[in-house]
Amino acid sequence: MAAASSAASLTGASASDLLTSSTSAFSGIPLRTLGKARLVLKRRDFTISCKLRKVKKHEYPWPDNPDPNVKGGVLSHLSPFKPLKEKPKPVTLEFEKPLVDLQKKIIDVRKMANETGLDFTDQILSLESKYQQALKDLYTHLTPIQRVNIARHPNRPTFLDHIFNITEKFVELHGDREGYDDPAIVTGIGTIDGRRYMFIGHQKGRNTKENIQRNFGMPTPHGYRKALRLMEYADHHGFPIVTFIDTPGAYADLKSEELGQGEAIAHNLRSMFGLKVPVLSIVIGEGGSGGALAIGCANKLLMLENAVFYVASPEACAAILWKSAKAAPKAAEKLKITASELCRLEIADGIIPEPLGGAHADSAWTSQQIKIAINESMDELSKMNTEDLLKHRHDKFRKIGGFQEGIPIDPKRKFSMKKKDIPIPKKISDAELEVEVQKLKQQILEAKGSSAEPPTLDLDDMIKKLKKEVDHEYSEAVKAMGLADRLSKLKEEVTKANSQNPFADPLLKDKIEKVKAEFDQGVSAAPNYGKLQNKLGMLKELYKLKHLSETNKEAATLKQELMTIFDDVLNNPRIKENYESLKDEIQSIGASSPSDLDDELKQKIIEFRKEVDLQLTNALKSAGLDVKFVSAKQRGDRDEGSLSEYESKFEELNKDIEKEIEYSVNSSDIKSKIELLKLEVAKAGDTPDVDSKNRIAALVQQVKQSLVETVDSSSLKEKYENLMSKVSGENGSSKKVNPTGDTPTNDELKVKVGTNHTFS
Repeated sequence: MAAASSAASLTGASASDLLTSSTSAFSGIPLRTLGKARLVLKRRDFTISCKLRKVKKHEYPWPDNPDPNVKGGVLSHLSPFKPLKEKPKPVTLEFEKPLVDLQKKIIDVRKMANETGLDFTDQILSLESKYQQALKDLYTHLTPIQRVNIARHPNRPTFLDHIFNITEKFVELHGDREGYDDPAIVTGIGTIDGRRYMFIGHQKGRNTKENIQRNFGMPTPHGYRKALRLMEYADHHGFPIVTFIDTPGAYADLKSEELGQGEAIAHNLRSMFGLKVPVLSIVIGEGGSGGALAIGCANKLLMLENAVFYVASPEACAAILWKSAKAAPKAAEKLKITASELCRLEIADGIIPEPLGGAHADSAWTSQQIKIAINESMDELSKMNTEDLLKHRHDKFRKIGGFQEGIPIDPKRKFSMKKKDIPIPKKISDAELEVEVQKLKQQILEAKGSSAEPPTLDLDDMIKKLKKEVDHEYSEAVKAMGLADRLSKLKEEVTKANSQNPFADPLLKDKIEKVKAEFDQGVSAAPNYGKLQNKLGMLKELYKLKHLSETNKEAATLKQELMTIFDDVLNNPRIKENYESLKDEIQSIGASSPSDLDDELKQKIIEFRKEVDLQLTNALKSAGLDVKFVSAKQRGDRDEGSLSEYESKFEELNKDIEKEIEYSVNSSDIKSKIELLKLEVAKAGDTPDVDSKNRIAALVQQVKQSLVETVDSSSLKEKYENLMSKVSGENGSSKKVNPTGDTPTNDELKVKVGTNHTFS
């Protein structure tokens, strides 16, 4: 009966009543029926309950008890960036492991000293000096990929670390005024030495939690719009802008692309070129692609010493070109991403030094270097008016790539911009070159006889010019002989070989010797052989002239020095007084020749001359000059005519000795020593150490000794002794010839006739 009445009531219900009733808790009963009938609900049938979520209390914008003495003022409380409670754990990079081993040794020795009570000061100092030297050697010869690893170091100071180190006051500003605040880009106003700046920078985290919060320093479009808002604010109020770049790149996810990542970056690029205030950008870590450039279109771009700036990361480049990220070191070298390379390419404008070990080794010192760089750059940029500032920023980016706008390009070069198409300067003809060399030679020879200085600068320029010409002729000869490809391949092999001693490899050395022998054998058949010989001859003449001019210059300097010393000695009051007294005595007796002088006066004159000689000797020795006096008796007794008769014999003997030396050099014993010497010189390189120098000197001495022994054992020694006995016989005994004790020794005479040639 109840069901029937219920059904009857539903048949008279409208569709709207049925729909409305379906949304209530009482399904299938019309609202009209509910309005007529009284509904009684018991309290026990249902209960209403709610759970309150516990909300974390934020100290923002002000803490409960702000410290008025905090660095930067009370406004610094607005920044959520606080010092880390725990010191970050040290991180050792792969190439720094040898340094860690040295550090462990130092710690072990100190621990041993503390435990035993013994004095290990010398050992600790020695290890510390080794550590410092190893650290210096490592960080002054870093490879590009090693600098990339330092730029990504987890403990490297971040943008806000530097900001709180260099500013007196700083207040962080948030939001892009579109409802978002990207934590990967931080902006704020701060003061350095009383000057107000707008600071904008990428912010990485100092630990995993912060990195997740900061999105590893990769901004979204909201971050770039926030940066643009604050740039326009600074431009309106006249604040110079300083941006800090430290990002692997813009955040490349689907949501960022949907929100206009590319448009946000492009808008920043366009707007930054119109800012009327000075803009300075500093790369403090890694600067990746457009994500870095979006806040990097500045008047000046500075980089920390170990920072990198790239269009694509080395790993991405290696994956594209070599299909493997393992080729990242090679890609880093080819990309030219380091501070020194970018300064050379005029993309960066300066390098800010870092301490040994990287910026994380002493972040406070690094921050102070950044502060100095900001002050110097802003002093320079603040002197420019608005028009010059905009032009300066525009020209900085337009000149990248080495081309200047407005200069018409040859139509042929529009299709091919290869290096070989660059116009080569006009080449000087051989005749003109020879005329210039002759003119220069004449000038130097004329300067030899006069007091005028020889034209050394012109001589050096001409030598450089001739060197280039000789190198060009050698290249042409190599091409004509068909050795160009072999030579280039050989250069590659030498480059890939051990950099310390590429010539130690016997196979490589054999290849070099073969190519050299083939070139020496066939160079005479090259079409430009005559030109090559002519230019080589002119170059040798110029080197002789340079040696002559240097010798003349040294002689003139020595002469001037000697004249000064003689004048000083003769102007000595005592010498002057003795000279005047002797002069008065000679005039008083009216002597006209030495025979008129008595023995006492002659003795006085001899003693005066000895005193002058002694003063001159002391003065010359104090000036670092060797002094040898030849007595008058020796000068009178020596008959130069008799000695000249033996000059031809000396020359013949010298030639015989040279032939004997040449024959000895080709013998197996001496030749092996010379080969060892050459190998040792090649190993030593341009900067040999002390051990290498000692080994080279010992080998040179052995070669010399072998040559002298070879000459002594031959019949030449007898010829030499007979010749010297004849010379001594004609000039008397050694005491008679040289009573002052200046008789040359046997070794000196060997040098005179060439038996002690210097091995080169």
